[in-house]
Amino acid sequence: MPRASSIEEKIAAEYVGLSAKLKDAADYVAAHPVDVATRSLRSISTSSGLAPATFSRLARALGFESYEALRELSRSAIGRRHVSFSEKARRLQAESESGSQPPFLQRQAAACIANIEATAQLIEPSRLEAAVEHLHNAERVTVYGAFGSTGIVEYLGYMGSYFSANWRIAGRLGASVSSALTDLAKTDAVIIITKPPFARRAILAAEMAKEKGAYVIVFTDSHTCPALQHASVGFILPSESPQFFSSYAATLVLLETIIGMLVARSGPKAKARIEEVEASNHRLEEFWRV
Repeated sequence: MPRASSIEEKIAAEYVGLSAKLKDAADYVAAHPVDVATRSLRSISTSSGLAPATFSRLARALGFESYEALRELSRSAIGRRHVSFSEKARRLQAESESGSQPPFLQRQAAACIANIEATAQLIEPSRLEAAVEHLHNAERVTVYGAFGSTGIVEYLGYMGSYFSANWRIAGRLGASVSSALTDLAKTDAVIIITKPPFARRAILAAEMAKEKGAYVIVFTDSHTCPALQHASVGFILPSESPQFFSSYAATLVLLETIIGMLVARSGPKAKARIEEVEASNHRLEEFWRV
């Protein structure tokens, strides 16, 4: 994965090659960015149970000149820790019984807004522009996601096919995922969306796409995502939510942003494609007549 701009992306880029002890330190840094940014190294060492030297070695392993440089980048990070769906459901039920929380709509909306605002701050414009440019120049764009990401990928593929004929969804309606990956080339791009618990096929799809030389974009919410090691570029997006499932609100905003950027730079060709699709919609009487 190319140069990272956030602490989680820095960790993700080197995570596979870290020792077990350094992975423990990396996990702590990713999960406690506020503590790392504001508390002393001695205090962090006490809380984590790891020696101060371990964090100094981690900083160097991640490409920082010092631990202080790592702390500086941590100031802009969003702390996230994966909790199982069943545990989140248990918490939901306990909170409901206690009656001590604000209305759930307020909590969910606030979490989504915070995720979206954080995304706007975390995404480096130049990295986003580069990813969009690769998608714009790709001969084919293949998108894939499983489990909770399936519906998000369907929506993304639907938007993409509206303005371009070269977008396709891998594994759609039970179709073979491998059939969509077998003929990938260096001129193609692949988008993978996966969040914990990571879908095995999503990780392998990213690996296969990389082996084919395709440009691979991975959207996830954790530095531990194995697909990131196969990514040409990865976007780690906040997904905090008071409900039992990870929120896709920030992911959707970024995906819709990418589609908008692609349509904007595709010019008359995209406009003509959209007009043709709309004409076909009307000819088939697919829309309700007002």
